[in-house]
Amino acid sequence: MSAPLTSLHRCCQRSALLLHVARRRWSSSSASPPPLHTRLLLFLTQRFYDVEMLLSWRSQLTRNQLQKKNVYYGYTQRFYGLDIASAYFILSLKGGFRFAGQSEWFYADQKGKFSWDFLNHKDTPLEEVDMSYTVINYRGLCNLESQRSLRTLKLRGCPEVDDWFLARLHVFQDSLEELDISHCPRITTGGLAALRNLKGLKRLDVSSLPGISSPGLVIILLEEMLPQCQITATGYDYNLNEAEGEEEEEHMQRQR
Repeated sequence: MSAPLTSLHRCCQRSALLLHVARRRWSSSSASPPPLHTRLLLFLTQRFYDVEMLLSWRSQLTRNQLQKKNVYYGYTQRFYGLDIASAYFILSLKGGFRFAGQSEWFYADQKGKFSWDFLNHKDTPLEEVDMSYTVINYRGLCNLESQRSLRTLKLRGCPEVDDWFLARLHVFQDSLEELDISHCPRITTGGLAALRNLKGLKRLDVSSLPGISSPGLVIILLEEMLPQCQITATGYDYNLNEAEGEEEEEHMQRQR
């Protein structure tokens, strides 16, 4: 039996034992049972650690599922090549892509179903990738690193894209022209500073990043780092105080 299932089994056994002891104590006593609110508090106290165990088990299960979805597709690479492996990984996460020299986009639907016609494009690199609202993370990015012809990467609303993820994008510094990282909750100022390596970037969308406290100053610094890039930054309140701006500027300068 796996560790999470073992913990859940012990949790259920302990709950049943505590309930049995409590019932015996009240049934064997000649005194009247305690008031309802007292019994409710006792019940909640007995269940506290059980609920805590269940939440911990659920959190661990979620993390394991996330890592499984972002596993390295080495087996697919050995049999079908780097390009097909990257394409299969994208579709498995319900993303989309377009091969270089082709106009057709391949997408997975909401149920995760997709056309297998992409297998006909073996040894054709990917030119555009849309991973918006998927659970791609730092580990899963290794499945795309072989795509050195990648020009467009859309990561809009990806909950697992963080500063470590952005730091690893330097592998596309010779090809990437368009990057969308808007609405990604885990990106901070330090991660944006890592984009200085993408000198060929022409369009960058950093709209609605909740981890950015001084957006006005951050946008100015991004424009200095990427002078040839058109930066889109909507969804911010630019009425910031001077102290926040100075703190954000110092952090960006340290990262540079």
